[in-house]
Parts: sequence; C-alpha cells; structure tokens
Amino acid sequence: MSLPALVEPAAELTIDEVRRYSRHLIIPDVGMIGQKRLKNAKVLVIGAGGLGSPALLYLAAAGVGTLGIAEFDEVDESNLQRQIIHTQSDIGKSKAVSAKESILEANPYVTVVLHEERLDNDNVMQVFEGYDLIVDGTDNFATRYMVNDAAYFLKIPYVWGSIYRFDGQASVFWPHSGPEAPCYRCLYPEPPPPGMVPSCAEGGVLGVLCASIGSIQVNEAIKVLTGIGDPAVGKLVIYDALELEWRKLKVRKDPGCALCGDHPTVTGLIDYDAFCGAISEEAADAAAGSTISVTTLEHMLKEREEGSRDFVLVDVREPNEFEINRIPGSVLIPKGDFLNGSALEKLPPVDSGTQVVMHCKSGVRSAETLAIVKGAGYDDAVHVGGGVVAWVNQVDPSQPSY
Repeated sequence: MSLPALVEPAAELTIDEVRRYSRHLIIPDVGMIGQKRLKNAKVLVIGAGGLGSPALLYLAAAGVGTLGIAEFDEVDESNLQRQIIHTQSDIGKSKAVSAKESILEANPYVTVVLHEERLDNDNVMQVFEGYDLIVDGTDNFATRYMVNDAAYFLKIPYVWGSIYRFDGQASVFWPHSGPEAPCYRCLYPEPPPPGMVPSCAEGGVLGVLCASIGSIQVNEAIKVLTGIGDPAVGKLVIYDALELEWRKLKVRKDPGCALCGDHPTVTGLIDYDAFCGAISEEAADAAAGSTISVTTLEHMLKEREEGSRDFVLVDVREPNEFEINRIPGSVLIPKGDFLNGSALEKLPPVDSGTQVVMHCKSGVRSAETLAIVKGAGYDDAVHVGGGVVAWVNQVDPSQPSY
C-alpha cells in the first residue's frame, strides 16, 4: 500500500545538483519533485558500523539533504571487514568523524550533523527531534527497543535492519501511518534471554551482508521520504545469503502490544538494559554458583511449609508487577530499596540462619540485588534463574504472564 510522501519538496535544485542526480530525475516515479523531497529530508542514522556504513553512503549519494550520525565509538581494525565507510587510515579515529569525512567526499552538497554520544533515556528524545526519519543500524536489543519507543512517542517512522552471520532482516516501523501498521514490539514483544542470541562480535557476520541489508534500508527510506512504491510497513524482509533466498512475511499490528496496542503499558521510556537482560559483572559474579531453578524453588517451598527449611523469598520487582503475578509465599521488596540500602533493614539478620532467596521477572534484577545482598554478608543467598516467567511457564501456567 502506497503512503503519502513524508517530506515536502525543497524550493529548487541547483544546476550542479541536477547534473549529479540526473539518473534519478529521469525516473518518472522520482523526477524533480522526488529529488527535491530528498534534498529537503533530514534522516538520522544510528550507528556508523556494519549497516550504517552502506546506509550513510547511499543516502548521501541519493541526495538526502541532511544526514545525522549517532555514533560514539572509534574505528577498530576489525571493523574494516564490513564497515566500508572507514579505511585503514581511520583506525583510532571517531567513527562519526570518519563517516562524515567519507560522506562529504562522496557528496559535498549534504549537511552532516554529528551526535557523538551514546544514546540513552536522557538524550534519545532530544537527538531524534527534528529528524523526519530514523535508520536503525544498532547491534543490540536494548538500543533497538529504545529506538522503537522513542520513535513512536515522537511519531517518527524508522527503518530497521538486523544482521548475523549469513542472515539479515529489514522492515519499516511506522505505527502512526495507519491502524494496521505495527511497531518493533509487535514483531518482538520480548527480547531473547541473555546470552541466547550472540552479538556479531561473538558470532561473526559476513561483511557483504551489511551492504545487502543496508541498501534495502536506504531503498525503503527513499520510498517513505518521497511517497513512491509500497514501503515495507507491516512486512518483514528476510535474507539468507547462503541460500540466496529472500522472503517477505506479513507483520500484523498486535492489539495487545505494550507500546502501540489497545491498552499500552509502556507509556514512557523504560530501563532497557533491565528489560533486555543486561547485567553487570558484579551481578554475574554473584549469580555464578548461586542460581537455583524454579523447580528447586518449588521443592524448597514445600519444605518450608513442612517446617524443615527456613528461608525468606524476596520479590524485587515493582508493586504493579507484583499485582500481575507472583510466586506464592514471596514478599515484595523492590530493587530500588536495595540500591538505596533500605531493603537490608527488612531482611532477617545476617546471623539469624535464615537464607535469603531472591527473584524478579526474568532473573536480571534479582542477580543485581543478589550482588548487594552478598556484599552485605548474606553469603548463602541465592536467586532464581528465569524468575517469575520461568515459574509461570514451568510450575504454575494458570497465572498470567507479561
């Protein structure tokens, strides 16, 4: 389904611009009006890495008037296998600066704006404001969910891409374009468990795959900006480079989506590291050897009922989560109380002999609080791997999940 052009056309093209973009101008679908729209467009590319490299170069070559680059990293030699916007002489240089230099060398008529900072809840809305469209070249789930949410709140469409080894995916998320248009959360309501999906740094990526998916992203960006063709809103493009196979799947809007559904529960930016399972080294160290399964916890709870075991089961989620579902016999002490120190007053004394068992939704926040509790002297404290999600899935499926 075609959609209206996202951007109004610029007033004119210079003679030099007409010469440069002549192969666009003779395409009836693009023409002078379409090229003027590209000139007037402001596009932010998140990341100047594997996907960002081809995306930035092709957006610049296409004549997008203003390109923003959100990138805080430096060029490393391992980047050069796929991040074609950088060269050997750029090693050690800011990726954003390196990318800007390559863009201006390719097309001096483009205005490049640098955002050399890590995107987070404090700055993402401010960075996004003023751009017509976002091209997402990030490589981690926490940032993807944050980009999705921020773009939704600001009503900015964004083109998403993902790569891993020989496989790539791409789509356009623009929930405000129509009642059936989905967001990223409609496709992936929950992130994968920590460690389940290796990063490109851990699992590798075929360098040329970045060009395949990055060029698809630019193709979709041009269509959305100029109002031509049928953008991949509500579609998921999947590419298998080994089999040279392209597939296109329908992605439907989820009425129960936490962000864009009928009854949204995500109404502002959230803790994306916690949501996606990112934990600190201290938490990982504390959880090593001190993690129990939900089936073990079920057995422990039976022993506690019988009087043969003494422990306190602490739920470190927030009160609204505690209202949704809970493990029977748990007491609520939110993670924030552990961070400010007030939770320790609510625990049994260290020398009481009562073990502390902690859980949260998935095991992330409880691992963080476990580190605090162990640091306070509760050496035998443990936490429940998988948290209440695993409890609902493996022990008590009658409870709702979220």
